[in-house]
Amino acid sequence: MKLRLSLKTIAPMALAATLVAGTVAVRAQDAPGGGPNKVEISNEGKEVYETICQACHMADAKGGGGAGAAIPALAGNKNLASKDFIVNILLKGRGGMPWFYDMLSHKQIAAVATYVRGHFNAYAEPVTEADVDRLAAGAKASPKDCSTC
Repeated sequence: MKLRLSLKTIAPMALAATLVAGTVAVRAQDAPGGGPNKVEISNEGKEVYETICQACHMADAKGGGGAGAAIPALAGNKNLASKDFIVNILLKGRGGMPWFYDMLSHKQIAAVATYVRGHFNAYAEPVTEADVDRLAAGAKASPKDCSTC
């Protein structure tokens, strides 16, 4: 019996394995190179969510827990009322979540942030590439040149 796996099945598993492997010694945002340099996927927010985010945040965006990890819910999350909140999390990472500023384009970050805010919440105002550009300017500081660390 042959098992056929599609890219949609393999990509999230491969990304999850890469991210977990990169966080064994230190948390992803504490060490450079916490994951692959680029992820080649569509610019559409739903596809970005399904390919990357739902592996942890679940298909219904209600998060999860277990094995010592608590994954925050994105659905019904009042913090997402602020466009800056979700963009900063995507750019800089937080807790066990890696950063994505060097993996996703600003267009992809804006698309997935807009999708999550609108699809799983009632925040209709889109996140724009200009929003991501503005916040990304402050997200690129590394520990060796960070004056506030």
